[in-house]
Amino acid sequence: MTSKTDESARRMIEGADPYLLIATLASYGAEGTLLDEAMPHAMRGIADRTAADLPADLRARLTERALAHVARGNAQPLHPSDPGWRRIVDFAAGAPVPEEYVDMLMEEASLWPRRLYQSKIPTAAVKRTPEVAIVGAGLSGIGLGVYLKKAGIPFTIYEKNPRPGGTWYDNRYPGCGVDTASHIYSFSFALNPSWKRYFSKQGDLLDYIETCIDRFDLRPHIRFGATVSDTRYDEKDRRWRFAIDADGATTQHDADVLVSAVGQLNVPSVPRLKGLDTFKGEVVHTAEWRPEIDYAGKRVALIGSGASAVQLGPSIAPSVAKLTAFQRSPQWLSSRPLYHQPVREEDLWLFENVKSYMNWYRMTLFWQFGDRLYPTLMMEEGPDGLRASAQSDGVRELFTNYIRDKLADRPDLMEKVVPDYPPMAKRIPIDFGWFDMLKRDNVELVSDGIDRIESDAVVTADGRRHEVDLIVLATGFEATRMLQTVPVKGRDGMELQKVWSGDDPRAYLGIMVPGFPNFFIMYGPNTNLGHGGSLIFQIECQARYVASAISHLASTGADEIEVSKEACDAYNRELDQLLDRTVWNAPGVSNWFKNSRGRIATNSPWRLVDYWQKTRSFDPSVCNVD
Repeated sequence: MTSKTDESARRMIEGADPYLLIATLASYGAEGTLLDEAMPHAMRGIADRTAADLPADLRARLTERALAHVARGNAQPLHPSDPGWRRIVDFAAGAPVPEEYVDMLMEEASLWPRRLYQSKIPTAAVKRTPEVAIVGAGLSGIGLGVYLKKAGIPFTIYEKNPRPGGTWYDNRYPGCGVDTASHIYSFSFALNPSWKRYFSKQGDLLDYIETCIDRFDLRPHIRFGATVSDTRYDEKDRRWRFAIDADGATTQHDADVLVSAVGQLNVPSVPRLKGLDTFKGEVVHTAEWRPEIDYAGKRVALIGSGASAVQLGPSIAPSVAKLTAFQRSPQWLSSRPLYHQPVREEDLWLFENVKSYMNWYRMTLFWQFGDRLYPTLMMEEGPDGLRASAQSDGVRELFTNYIRDKLADRPDLMEKVVPDYPPMAKRIPIDFGWFDMLKRDNVELVSDGIDRIESDAVVTADGRRHEVDLIVLATGFEATRMLQTVPVKGRDGMELQKVWSGDDPRAYLGIMVPGFPNFFIMYGPNTNLGHGGSLIFQIECQARYVASAISHLASTGADEIEVSKEACDAYNRELDQLLDRTVWNAPGVSNWFKNSRGRIATNSPWRLVDYWQKTRSFDPSVCNVD
């Protein structure tokens, strides 16, 4: 007699992606001949292969083997040196994967352990124990904390807010969420089988961060409600001095190593609109949204058309009297069928019960939405100089057709919303329902520039008054003016903001700056991703490198690590050469990646695999170590 539990397990397994299930079994040597039989179908590509392509008898045998795999429970995967991995990776990816990617994909999917993460510095090798101060308990600070704890390095994280989360704590506007798939927007060392949605909302991300803190026992290392100020390097004692403002008092502290984990997106960008201070209603930036803000039945001006606007607008449109969306320039939007969907019951069960299934799911996501998209970012030579690539043209056609389908009955809107610049030249949000929102009777899209704000209206360049009760600024962040909330002084009292001329930040690997010993930056200059992948991948690359550098201090007994000016300059020359070939620099394109000089200061031009290789371990040859 078959139990209800067995019937349920069978139903869940029959609802699995058979290609991921075969890869899962193969990684334990339990697939028999299934991999060979299914290989021709798998290699059609992830987007084109379907379960129906596979013969019924193959699917039936797969179900039985998968049930046996679940029942066995304690199966051991193939050793990382086993040559069989290579075929399994190609099979899962649906295409031959270049050799340089295999190790990275296996680590990122947590199918193989990251080398530094699993190693604690042997006690006998420790010649000194450097103390580390980390500013910020967002994803960067928490990720680095996990790496340092595993390495046995003492640290304290100072967080100005009462809770962790960083930008995910600050941004609470309606509809706020991530537009990277949940299962890759998570740490490789803390995969989450319980994501509720394929693309998570702000509250779920905060819960995940809290879970990571407790899972890795980081809470004793974090001081909440503590604002760091007046950071300066003491050259005599070779320590960082800084002040902490907390509980109404200011106290002095010091540490051997200082790490900024405040990131790029922590200071709201408020546009200089004439008369904004004369508006009698409420003005709120999306990054400063408060739950008590009442927009129901009001006339709302939404200024901006980027990611936060695309999420907030459709979320509030059904409740407002009128929503007027002011657009400086149109945005390309991508379509993700799973964006609004809760995770299927079958997937939740599979992620929880079929060992390694979620890992292979994560690997295929990372492969699909990683460096495969890189060619769309890089321009190519044309008759008149650099132009968008053929791949970019293909994406442009795809996105244009999507807009055309959404707005087939509104040609008046088509004229306003189709961009005249290549995809990727600006950040591409996922369509949260923006185009459907624009067709609502209570929504108006205004593409004329804003001339001024009056006490009860937004006045556009054509002289038209748009009367409103509430102004919402969905205008992003001062991303190029990094670390402005944490003034840092290095050797000879050098101020980092002056070294960077305010909005022209540069660093070696985005992590280290000459003249600032024992100072590291997480999510620093030119480390934001603009073509694919996940920001958390970047965070882990940087955390691994920083932890490796600090471990070098511990194992050598050195007091200082400082990147050389020569190494930093050489790195940035190479970086600039690549940046010049990206669509971010396409003629006439304005984006938040550029500083006041027109240089891309936020984004990384490297392939993911390049940055992964560059940050695998600390390289003392580029530094002065004393």
